[in-house]
Amino acid sequence: MYDTFEEELASLKERGLLRDLNALPETGGEIVIDGVKILNFSSNDYLGLARDQRLKDAVIQAVERFGCGATASRLLTGDLTLHEELEADLARMMGTEAALVFGSGFLTNLGVLSTLAGAGDRVFSDRLNHASLIDGIRLSRAHCDRYRHKDMAHLEELLKKSGKAAGKRIIVSESVFSMDGDIAPLEELSRLARQYQALLIIDEAHAIGVFGRNGGGVCRIPGTQAQPDVIIGTLSKSLGGYGGFVACSASIRRLLINKARSFIYTTGLPPACLGSAREAVRIVTSEPELGKTLLKKAKRFHTLLTQRGVKMPDFESQILPIIIGGNEAVIRFSESLWEKRLLVKAIRPPTVPPGTARVRLSLTLSMTDAALEKAAGAIAESAEEVGIARV
Repeated sequence: MYDTFEEELASLKERGLLRDLNALPETGGEIVIDGVKILNFSSNDYLGLARDQRLKDAVIQAVERFGCGATASRLLTGDLTLHEELEADLARMMGTEAALVFGSGFLTNLGVLSTLAGAGDRVFSDRLNHASLIDGIRLSRAHCDRYRHKDMAHLEELLKKSGKAAGKRIIVSESVFSMDGDIAPLEELSRLARQYQALLIIDEAHAIGVFGRNGGGVCRIPGTQAQPDVIIGTLSKSLGGYGGFVACSASIRRLLINKARSFIYTTGLPPACLGSAREAVRIVTSEPELGKTLLKKAKRFHTLLTQRGVKMPDFESQILPIIIGGNEAVIRFSESLWEKRLLVKAIRPPTVPPGTARVRLSLTLSMTDAALEKAAGAIAESAEEVGIARV
């Protein structure tokens, strides 16, 4: 049996898909390893809140009041007043009637999709949706139609073909796509959902804190006609902590409490996570310039790279991919960047489709203009060194 596992590992290595863990001595946009400063482009701590002293203080206060753990699942004795307070904060931030906190963003998507969809239903999912959305759909046992990335004509074609199905129709998409950084056509998705009487579920994980009123995501951009029925969010990226949540109606919240297995059969999120999340929500909602500043910084960096001949998709968010193609090539590129004191992880299948391996430049507020200008030159130099296609 163990020989089989070794063979599988050898196969991954041969295909350039073997990964290993690399422990870091600290977090942040700029980290120090063995006395050397490294600019970290592989973090999702977009607003730099993970090391913010205000969050640390909130964690200490929460732990001193409630202890280290919730001690039970929330349907037993693990439902703390701090959970309810955070959920009220999140509902206000997202502009919804209610919210419910889960143990992580992955668990949120598993619970929401496997509860709201079921056998006999049809789910229409963007081809580049995150693995947690895909796995939630699989668990639901609903039929899944995958439409071409952001292709609304293809989605409508699939909706028409579904006919008058006995079950529910559900459309699922990310708002800001995690590996491409592009933004879904949310207004068109909303129109199609209304026209074909479908439930619309939008995952705002990479948009929370960066876009929209109160940092509520792309669906909360002033003037938008986007009208999702359910919004998925995370506490683990811009909010700097850990956990996930769903923003929804009170009736959907109550249904999830009673049916979502990833909510029911797990211990409640610990007080430290709840305390830091409440403070992060307070900061994001009271300091709207944070997201705007990050996007301006990201747009300038995108311009610096394209001016140096680096081939990139058009700018849309704080996530800037450079698509390389082959697995070995992207590993060489990542290693070359590391030698220039840039931490940029190689992203390979199954995280992205075969033939689209890439580096994903993820910007954070802590990165200075001077550091980004220097990094742009280093990235262009590495692209030249390893023979990456340029404009």
